[in-house]
Amino acid sequence: MARAARKVRVALQGHELTLDALRGALRSPARVTLGRGEMLRVRRSALAIERVLAGGKSVYGVNTGFGSLAQTRIATAELELLQRNLVLSHAAGTGALLADPVVRLVLVLKIASLAQGYSGVRPATMRALQRLLETETYPCIPGKGSVGASGDLAPLAHLAAALIGVGQVRTRGRLMGADKALARIGLKPLRLAAKEGLALLNGTQVSTALALAGLFAIENVFAAALVAGAMSVDALKGSDAPFDERIHVLRRQDGQRRVAASLRALLAGSRIRASHLDCDRVQDPYSLRCQPQVMGACLDLIRAVSDTLQREANAVTDNPLVFARDREILSGGNFHAEPVALAADQLALAIAEIGSLSERRLALLIDAKMSGLPPFLVQKSGVNSGFMVAQVTAAALVSENKLLAHPASVDSIPTSANQEDHVSMATHGARRLLEMADNAATVIAIELLAAAQGLEFHRPMKSSRPLERALRLVRAQAAPYTVDRFFAPDIEAARKLVISGQLRALPGDALFAS
Repeated sequence: MARAARKVRVALQGHELTLDALRGALRSPARVTLGRGEMLRVRRSALAIERVLAGGKSVYGVNTGFGSLAQTRIATAELELLQRNLVLSHAAGTGALLADPVVRLVLVLKIASLAQGYSGVRPATMRALQRLLETETYPCIPGKGSVGASGDLAPLAHLAAALIGVGQVRTRGRLMGADKALARIGLKPLRLAAKEGLALLNGTQVSTALALAGLFAIENVFAAALVAGAMSVDALKGSDAPFDERIHVLRRQDGQRRVAASLRALLAGSRIRASHLDCDRVQDPYSLRCQPQVMGACLDLIRAVSDTLQREANAVTDNPLVFARDREILSGGNFHAEPVALAADQLALAIAEIGSLSERRLALLIDAKMSGLPPFLVQKSGVNSGFMVAQVTAAALVSENKLLAHPASVDSIPTSANQEDHVSMATHGARRLLEMADNAATVIAIELLAAAQGLEFHRPMKSSRPLERALRLVRAQAAPYTVDRFFAPDIEAARKLVISGQLRALPGDALFAS
């Protein structure tokens, strides 16, 4: 019998979520533990809602309708029905279901937000969310239907629906009715108290989880692209002079300096480089020479987005907010996901550029006039086509990423009878990132295969120790390309190498450190 995966423990006792904790929760089953302080704040918040009801004051989302129906007062006897109806009516998502790791991250983020005690939910509701997470009972959440304002209403409504026993969940790959799943894990369908439905539905947790998943994938792709770029420099007998630190100090861009330092370290000690120190080539093409400038700018974006998304992961983003100590409930707009939308757009631009630069290096590698290597990186070209159409595949994926990189945040369409008249479009802006990262990973996989081929044409000379290690990792996935063969399996194996993060250690995690 296979051993169950060890759960990542995310402890919130007075602590904020770190990016490492979030990476862990995305990779593996997780449980969130709350301290006495968190539960005390939750109880105080719930009691504040009870005081409002006892006082008879109209407060949005507590005893009124929602959106453009905010002026409609709801009778006390109908408050539970109000919250239930809110969940059911808003569970209007469509499209493919979000993957279990993303849903797991959504649960972690939602628990962390509600645990801060500004949302008015009861401890029992917190425990139900924790129970879903720790038993790997993931609500089925369609990926489409949110415009990223008033929170991720439709996706989060599907999460909330599971708590009241409606809809479906997925547990270890198996679909099950939510009512049966709750019974299986020892829960009864939740009867929502005043404001609880709204607290569960409001928030940016879905768009943030999707953006974080994209960010973590893009970090691995970025690191692999640096390795591939260095391998291509050596395979093409390029110069490492453009990576000299003195050049990059003058530019004053931190990401550029980090990338240049990484490239110097990756190429240090290469015998291939030593063999052509006195060659008459004046300058290399931009895709080789300007890697620090292009990849450095992308790195700066990635690091800035990391900070934004970590702040958002620790934010309270529902509405209205309960300030129990002040005995006030304030209506605002923290659910508007503009920070996530702009962050996702920046990541999309970065990943498009990373893939674009990789494809240009690949084009150099297969062009015998530019590379000095056999045409299309195969002996007996003509009868063998080698990497000819692999480069076409890379070009197609780069072009697709250019289309996907169009900013989502510049669009807005009014909803809810013009009450929600400016929206962020953060959710689909973040959802595309995983697809873009996968496209770029495939482009870089093809470059890795091509650069490995190029390095081996220089044998018996060897590259640097880090690049020879990278070459061994590539060759563990795909043998040298000596004659034409079914190419797709090699590309897929190399793609998995890229997304696995195994190449990340070569340029080093310090690249992404603050």
